[in-house]
Amino acid sequence: MGLLEGDVALVTGAAGGIGLATARRFLAEGAQVAIADIDSARLAGAVETLRGDVLGVLLDVTSRASWKAAVDATVARFGKLTILVNGAGISEPADIETLGDDAWQRHLAVNLHGVFYGMQEAAPAMKASGRACAIVNIASMLSLRPGAIFAAYCASKSGMVALSQSAALHFARAGIPIRVNTVHPGAIRTPMYERYIAMADDREAAEASFAATHPMGRIGEADEVAEAILFLASRQASFTTGAQIPVDGGGHLRD
Repeated sequence: MGLLEGDVALVTGAAGGIGLATARRFLAEGAQVAIADIDSARLAGAVETLRGDVLGVLLDVTSRASWKAAVDATVARFGKLTILVNGAGISEPADIETLGDDAWQRHLAVNLHGVFYGMQEAAPAMKASGRACAIVNIASMLSLRPGAIFAAYCASKSGMVALSQSAALHFARAGIPIRVNTVHPGAIRTPMYERYIAMADDREAAEASFAATHPMGRIGEADEVAEAILFLASRQASFTTGAQIPVDGGGHLRD
């Protein structure tokens, strides 16, 4: 019997990277999974690569109406919702002096408002499921140890962590069986990471620079993050809420 038998998960940002790796891991553990993304072409391709009971859902996380439609579609297909993974996110480099208004608002809209909408829209369906439920929000190593050139990203992810812990406290004190935890990846080999590498004049030097932010001295893999997400989503973490789990090769501890 898989760790997620009887569970239904909605995973955002799931057309690639950590979201897709998480969906694949959930399916292997017996869950029914709705994968959501704003990129319809990549979403369709991701659905084709997955084996198991999977639904593709087009989702703009910055829109509450889009969130409601995604939750409704998940429940209509599978009958309930018990796990939410907020994996959609953006990262654009800029320090506090060069950061523009548009980029600032984009980061807040996707990385913070999107998680707020998602938790609010998922909560009624989770409560109606009659099961213990879990929300896992994907934060960042940079929400534990900020970087100078990622001002908006750090702020939005740190806000997400505080929001997640507030929600965890609320559900626990209200006796509502929804746990909320955050996972904090370092530099992980994903499409977002590849975009940063592609900006560099010297790919090898860029890779080495990212790897150096991790005391373990390498880039992480999406599957390694998915394992932490699986733990927090499963009944193995039944007494864990409001936790922050770094998956960053020790990056949050670096000198």
